[in-house]
Amino acid sequence: MEQEDRVWQTLGARIVAEKWTLLLSLLIALVLIVSGLHLLAVSLFWLVLAVALLSRSETAVPPMPSVSQTNAANDNQLDALVIVLNALDMPVLVVAADETVLLQNHAAEKAFGTIPQNTYLAARVRSPGILDMVRETISTGKVNQIEHSERLPSEAVYVVRVAPAEISMNGGERLYILSYRDISQARRIDRMRSDFVANASHELRTPLASLRGFIETLQGPARNDVKAHEKFLAIMHEQATRMSRLVDDLLSLSRLELKSHIAPDEKIDLAPLLGHVIDSLSPLAQDVGVTIALDVPGKPVFVHGDRDELTEVFENLIENACKYGQEGKKVEVSLYGGEDGRPVEVAVRDFGPGIPAEHVPRITERFYRVNVEASRSKKGTGLGLAIVKHILTRHRARMIVQSEVGKGTLFTVRF
Repeated sequence: MEQEDRVWQTLGARIVAEKWTLLLSLLIALVLIVSGLHLLAVSLFWLVLAVALLSRSETAVPPMPSVSQTNAANDNQLDALVIVLNALDMPVLVVAADETVLLQNHAAEKAFGTIPQNTYLAARVRSPGILDMVRETISTGKVNQIEHSERLPSEAVYVVRVAPAEISMNGGERLYILSYRDISQARRIDRMRSDFVANASHELRTPLASLRGFIETLQGPARNDVKAHEKFLAIMHEQATRMSRLVDDLLSLSRLELKSHIAPDEKIDLAPLLGHVIDSLSPLAQDVGVTIALDVPGKPVFVHGDRDELTEVFENLIENACKYGQEGKKVEVSLYGGEDGRPVEVAVRDFGPGIPAEHVPRITERFYRVNVEASRSKKGTGLGLAIVKHILTRHRARMIVQSEVGKGTLFTVRF
């Protein structure tokens, strides 16, 4: 049909170009008709028309592009598009009007894995909000965007935007660009700021009130009381040290949250690391009357991680076992796994009073304490296990807690 239209358009152009010749032949034909020579007039007119149309070789009908030429042009457009999209640091998918994914850039492969060409978008994107947004843009042609959160492997927040592209495939089929702009760090900073203000103001209120009270006492009634000076200054020093520990833990927690989505890649042998941690905690264990037993295999056990952060994890767990499980007089630290496809695990067991079952799910929350007085008397900030949880999240590891009241607690770190 399209070829016929082009032929008729070309014939019309030729007729216009030869209008004076045709007009002269028409006048001659009219004269012949008036003279009674009808057949001769008609024959002459059609003869002149045929000669006029066939004599202009330069107005020949241009050939239609072949299917292979059209496909090659489309491939060239997509190749150019891929080169441009691969230069971007945000994940981008190119989606056809039938909701199939035609291509993705390198950033999308890194973030979401490789999506085979012509895979339906719904088969790889599980968010109903994103799918509805894409379908609305395909039907209306309008640009849309929403905010989308991912929970695994770590929490991430994206502004997802879909827009029609000024490029089309065979038959004029339009393409759509689906992009993901990562705003996770901005959201973490906002949450960190609000959490810091809320938590710090709550936890710092008590020591600040104590300091203020003692200072007012030293400036007033106890101005000349030497014994009161010594007593109050010792308490003030203890409260100031507590505030310093609290601020240090909050800052450490904030730094961990900012990089929780970046997995470390250093190769660490856990056996000597655990030995170093136990050596550094030996004075504390002796002070509370606890013996620490270490059981490690005779060969290296490697994991990918950050040495300083893993040291902090096991320092927290073993120190807690010594302080809160000191009634059992013993702490066992075991390292195993890493062969025959078994995960590497580090177990820290104490034989103290244990943790009631209703508290176990919440012990990694910030400032959550099973026993507030016991925690503060042992100079705890309530942030140790929260820091452990964030470090293990960054290391793609998990912590399993098993406890029985009166028999002790077992913390297992599984990589």
